[in-house]
Amino acid sequence: MAAYWRTNLTLRQLAPLCGVSKSAADQIIAHFGPMLALQPRQRFAKDTVLIVDGTLVSTRDHTVAERSKNYRYSTNHQVVIYADTRRVVVVGRPLALNRNDCKAWEESGAKAAVGKTLVIADGGYPGTGLVIPHRRERGQTELPDWKEEHNRSHKQVRARVEHVFGRMKTWKILRDCRLKGVGVHHAMHGIAPDAQPRSQRIDQWAPP
Repeated sequence: MAAYWRTNLTLRQLAPLCGVSKSAADQIIAHFGPMLALQPRQRFAKDTVLIVDGTLVSTRDHTVAERSKNYRYSTNHQVVIYADTRRVVVVGRPLALNRNDCKAWEESGAKAAVGKTLVIADGGYPGTGLVIPHRRERGQTELPDWKEEHNRSHKQVRARVEHVFGRMKTWKILRDCRLKGVGVHHAMHGIAPDAQPRSQRIDQWAPP
């Protein structure tokens, strides 16, 4: 299963390497994919800070995807991580690309999964109640210094989710997914536990 996700070989290529038939390889992947899925947390500590962002996964199943700017069909996945450890805690249901992050945050189930826990996000989530960067008001040419400083801190912390995406995309199945239906969702959930950088815990960030 892991070899299939890591290499994205076709079943015709993978089956001989594992010493099984193509149909057997297909059955193994269909059976074990859901079993390796990330189990989302049900409760979070009061002082927990999370980060959310959406990432696109190219998939050949056009029934669950929409054409993206690069002319490939992709799905939108909302991914939530701990701000301190960068561990993935929630992966939302895949949505067609025509959902913006504001809608995807709720429709994917990510919002319900985190409840009232503090979550920071980029500027693509206005009106969601998440902690996003300060914006200039109408007629305002520049932000006060304290808001600029907060935006810089916000950007540095939010970049941690981008690092997680970078690790996840080293699994080639997320570059061109051949799986149909919920297969891409199972792949995201199975790969998520590997996305945490192998480093020591870093100081937790909290907004002013």
